[in-house]
Amino acid sequence: MRIAVSAIIAFGLSRILKGVHVDDFWTAIVLAIVLAILNGIIRPILVLLTLPITILTLGLFLLVINAGIILLAAKFVDGFTVDGFWWALLFSLLLSIVTSVLYQEEKGESSPKNHSS
Repeated sequence: MRIAVSAIIAFGLSRILKGVHVDDFWTAIVLAIVLAILNGIIRPILVLLTLPITILTLGLFLLVINAGIILLAAKFVDGFTVDGFWWALLFSLLLSIVTSVLYQEEKGESSPKNHSS
């Protein structure tokens, strides 16, 4: 389900951001799968290797890692292109924000409400 949601969001963002190009929805699905794999395998390694600079920048370097993951995905997925680092950074930020908001609302709907008197 998360792959489908990420694919829909990525496809929608590619229609809004002129520096991000996704050919069709199937490409967006492949992109979501590749991003899930890269975020599961490569991202933790990069975070560990760059821990000192991440601490020095108070976590802001994680944004650079996210943009790098997007640019790496563009190398692997035919039909997905990004016109540079700044577009990758903006795309990764928006993708993260929108998916986080959607998953937060999903959690809120599925968990019981705590009403205290």
